[in-house]
Amino acid sequence: MADNNEMIEKLVSSEEEARKFLIHKCLGERKLFCPRCRELKLYALNGNRYRCSSCKYTFQEFSGRWINNGGLSCREWLRLIQMFSEDNTAHAISQDLGLSYNATYKAITAIRFAILSQAIDAQQLLGPETGLHTHLKGKKLTGVPAQSNSGEIPVFGIMEKNGWVFIDLMQNITAESVFHFNHNFHLKLVRHGSIIHTDRYQKYDALILCGDETLPLDYIRKYRNITPHIETSEGEFWDFARERFKRYKGISPHRFPLYLKELEFRFNNRSKNIFDLLVGYMCKIVPDVD
Repeated sequence: MADNNEMIEKLVSSEEEARKFLIHKCLGERKLFCPRCRELKLYALNGNRYRCSSCKYTFQEFSGRWINNGGLSCREWLRLIQMFSEDNTAHAISQDLGLSYNATYKAITAIRFAILSQAIDAQQLLGPETGLHTHLKGKKLTGVPAQSNSGEIPVFGIMEKNGWVFIDLMQNITAESVFHFNHNFHLKLVRHGSIIHTDRYQKYDALILCGDETLPLDYIRKYRNITPHIETSEGEFWDFARERFKRYKGISPHRFPLYLKELEFRFNNRSKNIFDLLVGYMCKIVPDVD
């Protein structure tokens, strides 16, 4: 950890040093290319801008990438990613870096999107089933929609195997289905604020969702005699996730996938220093979504 901190201190010693590092993360040994059509023949313009000879798109080194969201300097980005990798809250990060809470939260949201976009099921999660695609306009993150296009609350399955956790978006299972399973088939439900999880369901250790006022949240009580499987299993994930869930305030159902995929990423990389992974994710080009 000390070596990593020393490396980061060197990288943020100047804006030029930080920018050089991030550009290398974006391109590696490749030449700069147009992020829209991948053309290599470019015209250099003033202010570190370029114009594509093919599609005429004008851009700079970070255009079209996750790190181009947030308006932070390169040094601020590296500091923020470092603190996020250490699991600091948005409030702590904003205080330490001297950034507004809104700017910090927007940057952290970009990181969460970058994490989700690298998941195996990213294409599905960035589709209409979650409504997350409505956060993106072109390659830029926009304001938060009031709800997903479908208006449905996504339900996820948690499965832990051999020290890995997999969190899947459930097909053909709605929040209403979960309450139906509880009422008619006695599938146990437990509520932690707006977060609801179930007992074991088929191959999954639990189903989980984030509810809102459209669901009868007051109906749910904690079962006293039999504790749901995920809270008694020998797996490590629920202990890892439970304390973090308590820190999540005011999560809406359509943003919940971002937090779940962050937890999946952190757990599956818990033995690694994730700073370098996160920088790499932030330097990737934002995928096209419909």
